[in-house]
Amino acid sequence: MKEWITGRNPVYETLQARRRASFRLRVAEGAEVKGRMVDILKLCETRHVLLERVPRARLDSLSESHQGVALETSGYPYAALQDILLEAANRQEPLFILALDALQNPQNLGVLLRTAEAVGVQGVVIPLARTAEVTPAVVQASSGASEHLLIARANLAQSLETLKEAGAWIVGLEGSPEAVPVEQAPLDGALVLVVGSEGEGLRALVRKSCDLLVRLPMRGRVESLNAAVAGSVILYLALRARARRS
Repeated sequence: MKEWITGRNPVYETLQARRRASFRLRVAEGAEVKGRMVDILKLCETRHVLLERVPRARLDSLSESHQGVALETSGYPYAALQDILLEAANRQEPLFILALDALQNPQNLGVLLRTAEAVGVQGVVIPLARTAEVTPAVVQASSGASEHLLIARANLAQSLETLKEAGAWIVGLEGSPEAVPVEQAPLDGALVLVVGSEGEGLRALVRKSCDLLVRLPMRGRVESLNAAVAGSVILYLALRARARRS
């Protein structure tokens, strides 16, 4: 399956990661060749990717925010859960994994993938069905960070049990009364952070698989943060806790 990645940074990161096959690059006629565009054109020339100069309207049909460039590629290369475990072993780090339970909004998924890559998780696990997948819109929302991540599609409850056996502590993010304040949670060791869907939160079976449920402090009038913001906050809290320990 082929798809079009649009936007200068997503296209650049896709080329840099070299995890997909790249077939052709479309550049809008009259597009300024500076900054990232220079890098993109150099990479495509080196790799003999076909270059097409096209009217901007042809790119408008692919994306509203294409920034004058689109790259035709193969589909997203999902990893296996074992690949993520191997990545952690190769880095010689305690497990640090993000699990997303049936997130629906591609923008939220992209934001969380961008944060996950920034904090250095070894991988991300998403369900097999009823969830947003890594589409071109998600690649763009992640600013291309998705291309550098190991993302596994798997049965989430089973995956959490496997990760428990590998020594990880499974921590679910939830706003329920039984969730403990995040400052009381151990976030500095082998860890899987589980973020639920925008409307429903954690599904019952996934919730049951968690060793601990945590909530973020809410001091204002708004009752909760959206999934992308809340997940990003706890990822950075975990990064800080791990840094203190090391």
